[in-house]
Amino acid sequence: MKKVSIIGGGIIGLCSAYYLAKEGYEVIIFDQSAMNDGCSYGNAGMIVPSHIIPLAQPGMIAQGIKWMFDSQSPFYVKPRLNSDLIKWGLQFYKHANAKHVEKAIPALRDLSLLSKELYQDFALTNDSFFYEEKGLLMLYKTEKTAAEMFHEAKEAEKAGLKVNYLSAAEVAKVEKGTVTNVLGGIHYKSDAHLYPQKFLQFIKEELTKLKVEIHPLTTVQDFLFDHHKITKIVTDKGTFATDEVVLAAGSWSPSLAKKLGISVSILPGKGYSFTLKDKKHKPSIPSILCEGKVAVTPMNTDIRFGGTMEITHTADTKINKNRLQGIVNSINDFYPEMEIAMPEEKDTWFGFRPCTPSGMPIIMRSQKVVNLTFATGHAMMGLSLAPATGKLITEIVSGKTTSVDTKMFQL
Repeated sequence: MKKVSIIGGGIIGLCSAYYLAKEGYEVIIFDQSAMNDGCSYGNAGMIVPSHIIPLAQPGMIAQGIKWMFDSQSPFYVKPRLNSDLIKWGLQFYKHANAKHVEKAIPALRDLSLLSKELYQDFALTNDSFFYEEKGLLMLYKTEKTAAEMFHEAKEAEKAGLKVNYLSAAEVAKVEKGTVTNVLGGIHYKSDAHLYPQKFLQFIKEELTKLKVEIHPLTTVQDFLFDHHKITKIVTDKGTFATDEVVLAAGSWSPSLAKKLGISVSILPGKGYSFTLKDKKHKPSIPSILCEGKVAVTPMNTDIRFGGTMEITHTADTKINKNRLQGIVNSINDFYPEMEIAMPEEKDTWFGFRPCTPSGMPIIMRSQKVVNLTFATGHAMMGLSLAPATGKLITEIVSGKTTSVDTKMFQL
């Protein structure tokens, strides 16, 4: 039985482990954290086939420059003289065009729809993570945003997704949980959501049943090679022999790839979220408050708010109060009856989303190291795309034809 070592115990690593173990591989996971607080834990829990336009898109550069001068804006690049940032920025600029978006749309749609199907399969066997299909509301307040959202919705319709265009009065009919102060909204019917912590708990229990070995608080320090093949993984807890390696370390993937002589351009996009428990009065449908780019997700009796994308580095562990204030202001602006207060620092979660300059995940076999496969760079879509990524990784490792075309998910 082949042994597959997965570096990274976030949702991408866990889903890869699940499908590999189901396929009959002996699977071992290494993660430097305690595996109870990574990027997958505080995210908005949205499964979003509607998100078919990558971050690298026309107009994003000009918009990003405007936002850089606003400390409460939803997108920010921390300026610093750093070769990785400069390289990433140049690549982003190269990808932010209509041709790239056109190629990206079907690839992201197919990956997303496959993921949603796999989530449906999980939900049929277990209801502990509150999977629901209520769609996603894109709510907006200005004519300018309305035009942008309308354009995106038309692209989604062309790609075969079901979309409803709503006036302010129609939004109020759909969103009965609380009053909305909006000009209108777009309801993407294809989207779903779940409670991320509960799903991670469920998948870890499944991995225990499948006898997957998990090593939290274990740092991968180096690799031993034999003819372009990794034979052993050196960690601070010992050395482990392996047949295959899956690199699913999110924002930490570039530093590990460097040890293998491979350059991976990923920068961490820091995002914040906070969860209010047992809220009777709350929005009932997952929404994105477009002007502030704030995600709002009801999770059983709780509600989670998340937002901002701060392109930074993994040592940046300070909570930026201004950016958090921007999220709170947006919520109160869109939901006038919610009266949300600024959360305390101890109740504020932050995580690093691994952002590629193309806005596309990396799901591929390495050309340089014969037994290495990449599963990283999913940015804000890690939870949404995790089961599909895990399935594709298993197909790649097994040498099978992949369920969806992966040519857009290359380095």
